[in-house]
Amino acid sequence: MIDKTVAAISTPPGEGGIAVIRISGPEAIVIADKSFRSYSGKFLSEIKGYSALYGEVVSENSVIDDAVATVFRAPKSFTGENTVEFSVHGGRLVAKNVLRAVIKNGACPADRGEFTKRAFLNGKIDLTKAESIINIINAKNEIALRISQAAKNGRISKEIDSLIEKLLELSASFSVYADYPDDEIENLNPENFHSSLDEILYKLKNMIDTFDLGKKLCDGIECAIIGKPNVGKSTLMNALSRTERSIVTDIAGTTRDVVDSAVVLGDTTLILSDTAGIHQTDDIVEKAGVDRSFQKLDSAMIVIAVFDASSPLDDDDRIIIDSISDNAIIVLNKSDLGLKADISAFKGMTVVNISAKNNQGIDTLSEAILAKIKADRLDSDDAVLINDRQFNCVNRAYESLYEAKTAMENHVTLDAVGICIDDSLKALLELTGRRVTNEVSDEIFSRFCVGK
Repeated sequence: MIDKTVAAISTPPGEGGIAVIRISGPEAIVIADKSFRSYSGKFLSEIKGYSALYGEVVSENSVIDDAVATVFRAPKSFTGENTVEFSVHGGRLVAKNVLRAVIKNGACPADRGEFTKRAFLNGKIDLTKAESIINIINAKNEIALRISQAAKNGRISKEIDSLIEKLLELSASFSVYADYPDDEIENLNPENFHSSLDEILYKLKNMIDTFDLGKKLCDGIECAIIGKPNVGKSTLMNALSRTERSIVTDIAGTTRDVVDSAVVLGDTTLILSDTAGIHQTDDIVEKAGVDRSFQKLDSAMIVIAVFDASSPLDDDDRIIIDSISDNAIIVLNKSDLGLKADISAFKGMTVVNISAKNNQGIDTLSEAILAKIKADRLDSDDAVLINDRQFNCVNRAYESLYEAKTAMENHVTLDAVGICIDDSLKALLELTGRRVTNEVSDEIFSRFCVGK
C-alpha cells in the first residue's frame, strides 16, 4: 500500500512551451485543489477523470502562473493512482515555484523513476514494460525506438508469459507423472516431456541469439576504418560523418590514435573509428597506434578496409588483406585517379569504388554497410531483449531447462528434473517482475529521471 502522495516536474529543465508538474497518490486531487483556482469556480474534486480545468496555480493567494489542470482518477491513470498534472508556461522558475506550492500543500518530492515504479507496484505494467520506457527516452535511432516501443506494447511480456504458462504446465505434469508413474495418463509420457522442453528451449535460445545483435543495433554498431597511411581513411571518416572529425593532411600517418564518431545511417547508428595507418615501423609511437588499429579490427562488427585504387598494392596492403574476414567491406578510394590496384586480391569480397575527397560513391558505400550489418535479420516487432538484466534472466532459464533435458536423457530421477524446471520458471518470473527483490526493482528505477 502506497500511502504518500508525491510530486515532481515531469518535463526537462529549461525554457520551453510548457512545463508539466505531476502529482500522484491518494491525496493528489486534494493537494491539487489547495494549489489551484479554476476560472470557472469548479474544484478538481468535482470533475471526472480525463477532464481538465483552466485556471491559475496559487500560493498563499499569490498567483504563480496560469495553468491547465488535468485529472486522472484511479485506477485509470499511468500510475494507477489519483493523478493531477499542472501544465504551466515553460521555464525553470515557474515550474520550480509550482512544485514548491504543491509540496507546501502536502506532497512529497518524488524519487527517480517513482511514477513508473508506482505503475509497476500497482500492477499497471510489468518490469519489461517499465524498462522499455527508459529505453524509449534514451533511443539513439529508429531501430532502438521500435524495439523499445514493441517491449512497451508487451512483446516481451507476451512471449515470456506464454513460456511461463508452458513451464507451469510442464512442472505440474512432472509432479503428477512422478507420483503415478505406472498409470496411463493421457499426454503424460517422456516423449511429450522431451517435445515440450525442446519447444521452450528453442524459443529461449532465439531470444538469447537476437540479444547481441539487438543491443548493437540499439547502442551503435562498431565500425572500424582501417588501411595503411595516406589512403584517405580520415577523409572517408569525415565524408561519412559529414563533419571534420579527423584531421586531413597530405602527410602520411597524421592519425596516430583512434578517433570515434557516432553516425546515423538509415535506421542504424554506427560508431565509426578512424584508426592509425597500418604499416611496418620501428617508431614506438607509430607502433602503438598500429597495435590499436589491429585491436579495433578484431573487435569491430564491421570493418571498412580502405586501399588506394590509384597505386599498386604493396606489402602493407597485403598484411591488411590477410587480417580481414568476411565482415569487411573493401573500399577502393581515389578511384577518380584511375585503377592501378590489383582487384583480383579482393575476389569474393564486397568491393566499393569511391572518391572520398570528391564525395563520390559514399551513398553506395552506405548501402553496402547496411547490407553487411544484415539488420533485416532482426524484426523489431519480435520479443527482443533490451538490457543485460533481461538477458541474464533468459540465459539462466535456458541453462536450467537444458539441465532438465540432459537429466532426462541420463535417466536422472524426475524430482531432480523438476527442480531444474522450477529454477527456469523462477528466472522468467524474475524477468517480468512477478518474483523480484526490492533491491532489483530499486536499482532498475534509479536509472530513471525524476518526474518519470
